[in-house]
Amino acid sequence: MTSGKHYTQAVALEYGRNKAPTVTAKGDQALARRIVEEAKRQGVYVAEDPRLLALLSRLDVGQEIPQDMFTAVAVILAWVYWLKGMQPGEEKL
Repeated sequence: MTSGKHYTQAVALEYGRNKAPTVTAKGDQALARRIVEEAKRQGVYVAEDPRLLALLSRLDVGQEIPQDMFTAVAVILAWVYWLKGMQPGEEKL
């Protein structure tokens, strides 16, 4: 998740190996730009949703998203799966 083209904040999530999406990186300013650049280099989808970013930025690195954020994150994940032509579970193969 990022906050616009200048990427003043970024939060990275990982899902597939965990039972719930987990924060794997987060940062502001220069670190946010590095997170986004690396995500793009790795072919990872970068969503820009300021409201979800505000929620996710409250979490610590290594923390699973809480249940009250499942729906918001699921919408983003469903879209990413659709963009990549994948079904949930295929990332574990």
